[in-house]
Amino acid sequence: MFCLSVLKRILPGLLASIAISVLAHVLAAMEMKANGFVWLDSLVLAVILGTLANTLFGLPSILQDGIDFSSKFILELAIVLLGVTINLATIASVGTTMIGIVAAAVPLSLLASYGIARALGLTDRLAMLVACGNSICGNSAIVAAAPVIDAKPEDVASAIAFTAALGVLVVLMLPLAFTAFHLTQWQYGVIAGMTVYAVPQVLVATAPIGVVSAQIGTIVKLMRVLMLGPVIFTLSLRSGMRRRSRFSVMQMIPWFIAGFFCLMLARTFDLVPETLHEAAKDASTILTGISMAALGLSVNLRTVFASGGRVLAAGFLSILALACLSAIALLFIPAL
Repeated sequence: MFCLSVLKRILPGLLASIAISVLAHVLAAMEMKANGFVWLDSLVLAVILGTLANTLFGLPSILQDGIDFSSKFILELAIVLLGVTINLATIASVGTTMIGIVAAAVPLSLLASYGIARALGLTDRLAMLVACGNSICGNSAIVAAAPVIDAKPEDVASAIAFTAALGVLVVLMLPLAFTAFHLTQWQYGVIAGMTVYAVPQVLVATAPIGVVSAQIGTIVKLMRVLMLGPVIFTLSLRSGMRRRSRFSVMQMIPWFIAGFFCLMLARTFDLVPETLHEAAKDASTILTGISMAALGLSVNLRTVFASGGRVLAAGFLSILALACLSAIALLFIPAL
């Protein structure tokens, strides 16, 4: 009876989130068919569509429980499944120097991005979301950090919407740097891996340059994704200390981050069948789309636009700071 009662409460909002997510996938597919590429991916479209639905029509109270469930638990489950996409052996193959430099670049970028965002007047939580998105892995980092720092849905939507726009711009403009600065393929791969938000976007930015560029870019990007766990753990400690609350080790490590690392280790030691790799990746994408739609349904556009200009400025300056760190890193990373 209890399970049926809970299901009855969450089902309307869950179905609404699924419907918007499906529509976002359809629109993204139409973009691909019409243009040959996607300007706005399905995750960003899901946030936009959900936000428009809430802004134009309002949010019926019957949807609230399902939307909360979709934006939190389903999202956390999607993050767990991301662990299957990372193989530590592949990352280790690039050498300790590159691993150390990338590991150092992420916290430096976080500090720089957070400082820039705060200087531009963004709130502490929004500044942290923008910093995580720019420094680690775009949308995934933003949505992983959000529940840990108790970010408002409006802040999450702002960070995702405007950093996504900047992400598209980076992918389109970055290949120009290959010719302009006479870079080698591995140099360009390092820069792409350090600055581009998402792994698929790294492939889009590097594939036209060459195979070596795509390989190095992907590995560097995966190393940045690997920093998600330590960063979320640090944010958990920070949040606990700021609330002056007593917390256990389990509270310091969110369950979804623990699950993320467990699946990552399982992939590394070949405990996950090869046939499940793509299935887990696809499932993570689908679940993330549902959670992004739910997130959008919790947001009113007027609130998002109120801080839009500052978020864009913070994101743009943060990307410049990350590009500078990438250029410095090239001086110390040996060519492969």
